[in-house]
Amino acid sequence: MSATTSTSASAAPAPTSVLFARGVIARLALWPALRIAVEQGWGGPESAEKRTWLASVIVDAFEEQDPVPDIGYVELTLLQVMEDEFDTVLEDGSAEIVAKDVVKLWDDVQSGNQEAVKIFEEQAERSKGKKVEVEEVAGDNSDWEDESDEESGDDEDEAPALLNSQAKQARPVPEVDEDGFTVVKGKSKSHR
Repeated sequence: MSATTSTSASAAPAPTSVLFARGVIARLALWPALRIAVEQGWGGPESAEKRTWLASVIVDAFEEQDPVPDIGYVELTLLQVMEDEFDTVLEDGSAEIVAKDVVKLWDDVQSGNQEAVKIFEEQAERSKGKKVEVEEVAGDNSDWEDESDEESGDDEDEAPALLNSQAKQARPVPEVDEDGFTVVKGKSKSHR
């Protein structure tokens, strides 16, 4: 029995790895964009598992890469996973904030400081079961404009098409007789 215990003990990850993983999981649990994506099931029925998988990808990158990933690498990883796994394109700068926290968390854990992990875990615990408050703001819909708007140039001075078509319809179409002359009609029909 002692052989089994020593084998499993030698296979256990380093305490700093476990601490860092706990911190990353807690920090991701606090990220509003990811929380909404998981709560709303944007990643399908396995959204929660994808959040855990993302944490493992980040932890593995720090454990396996030399030099360790920087803020830019972590941010790109977060953005890519959000787009690929949750069909969400983020442009709010939140991925950079999370990336900075993760890199700082790594540095803290490596230097023996556990305070950041405890803070993130306490905040994550308090946020459980609470809905993420989202404020909708009018966004720049320039990505949604179709090409015909861009090609038409300066349309702001022209009247909308509906008004132009009404004005054209108000004018009677000239009637041409068989000899090619335009027939002039009076405005009232009571000339007789």
